[in-house]
Amino acid sequence: MEITFLGTGAGLPSKGRNVSAIALQLLQEENQIWLFDCGEATQHQILHTSIKPRKINKIFITHLHGDHIFGLPGLLSSRSFQGGDDAVTLYGPTGLRDYVETALRISKSHLNYPITIVEIKDGSVIKENNFTIYVKELDHGVPSFGYRIVEKDSPGELLASKLQAKGIPPGPLYGKIKNNEYINTEQFGTLYRKDFIGPDKPGKIVTVMGDTRYSASFTTFVEQSDVLIYEATFKAEQEDLAFQYFHSTTKQAATLAKEGNVKQLIMTHISSRYQQEDDEDLLQEARVIFPDTELANDFYHHNIR
Repeated sequence: MEITFLGTGAGLPSKGRNVSAIALQLLQEENQIWLFDCGEATQHQILHTSIKPRKINKIFITHLHGDHIFGLPGLLSSRSFQGGDDAVTLYGPTGLRDYVETALRISKSHLNYPITIVEIKDGSVIKENNFTIYVKELDHGVPSFGYRIVEKDSPGELLASKLQAKGIPPGPLYGKIKNNEYINTEQFGTLYRKDFIGPDKPGKIVTVMGDTRYSASFTTFVEQSDVLIYEATFKAEQEDLAFQYFHSTTKQAATLAKEGNVKQLIMTHISSRYQQEDDEDLLQEARVIFPDTELANDFYHHNIR
């Protein structure tokens, strides 16, 4: 699992930060790329990466403010010209269907692949092969959502010592044991996988939060995330301003990460009032509270540990 930040700004694009878009690359797990939000010029940002739009087959919209959706019709249209013919599913708040269908209809855009639009609500659960995505409504003045992506646990390591103790030599039989609940053999009888395998490996958890005020009630939703992606629109000293505009601060982002016992925090959605020279201050405000914090810039690439 890898994450590429295509846009890390808030509200207005700036010379250093485009507006919101995050790509979760599941090329090893699912041979897919999932996109979270699609602000204006997202397709142009993609040109500066190795991401192939035809691999994007799921797009999760956190909320319907323009800096999170104005790039969506363009990306969907361009995908038709870039070899994308697989179906795409869009998830987002009520109103997403009207927005996408209206934009495509009025612009007379023709897609050469089918799209499905699923309008979500608080508590929605999305099942996708080896992943389950949980949805939580946040506090942003308009319906805004967080997505908790939970990977299915994978089988543990094959315990070769136990197999050898039973007289089973290394060979193709080992693979059959690992990939099947049980197998029948003439020489060794019925062999059950559970007898020769270590504990399951926990799946990874990635939580992507949309724009929101801070709330301690989010702690359970983000709990134990391998990566928490959370907005830090304002500096710590501007907590009142953040509340007024339904956003969060660096300090609040770090506090939630600490309370939720997450493994790593990546802050994004940075106000255009801050310049590159402010990045270190923003980062250190969070690290005082939660040391394993990173501040995303456009094209920041992260391999999930």
